[in-house]
Amino acid sequence: MMPEILLSINIPGVDFGGESPQDVSTTLQLFFLMTILSLAPAILIMVTSFTRIIIVLSFVRTGLGTQSMPPNQVLVGLALFLTFFIMSPIFNEINETALQPYLAGETSQEEALDTASLPIKEFMAEHTREKDLALFFKYAGLEKPESIEDIPFTSLVPAFAISELKTAFQIGFVIFIPFLVIDMVVASTLMAMGMMMLPPVMISLPFKILLFVLVDGWYLIIESLLVSF
Repeated sequence: MMPEILLSINIPGVDFGGESPQDVSTTLQLFFLMTILSLAPAILIMVTSFTRIIIVLSFVRTGLGTQSMPPNQVLVGLALFLTFFIMSPIFNEINETALQPYLAGETSQEEALDTASLPIKEFMAEHTREKDLALFFKYAGLEKPESIEDIPFTSLVPAFAISELKTAFQIGFVIFIPFLVIDMVVASTLMAMGMMMLPPVMISLPFKILLFVLVDGWYLIIESLLVSF
């Protein structure tokens, strides 16, 4: 009954026609593929290291007080390339164990998807707090999993996301401390000199940039991010 209904669907520019239900199945698979591709940016953000990296880089810019320097395009581009660098071992494993055997016809689509999901689950589970994961298992009414393979993505992805948010904010707090000290020193000095009409930000900004450059701040930030993974 369902294949007959699908065969009768008429969408402008899209032909669901076919001589067999297998033709309709292939068409639907193409639709699902296009849907997944349209969600690729969200998938990249939620299941990789991108979230932590972009938040930490944003904290660095906010701490410096340079407003739009570096520009958003630079920060997002740097975060993307760092994400590819950090996730490259996982992507290579997926390519060797799932994609290439599937393209060679050695495994089915379902087996390839199951094999490809395991390295991603291992990466996310490694950086997910048990407390966050238990929260979603509790409200979903799920039992404690015996292995990583038993953890559903519906629970693992949001747990991984909030764990990454907490870690990124912890790193951001540490980044803010030296900049805050400079702001306090400059503000106290201006207050003592009676220059209350002069905005402290105008005076502290050059000193914060100078300190950041002298300690090679970008190197330290990137090193800290790489070590955290």
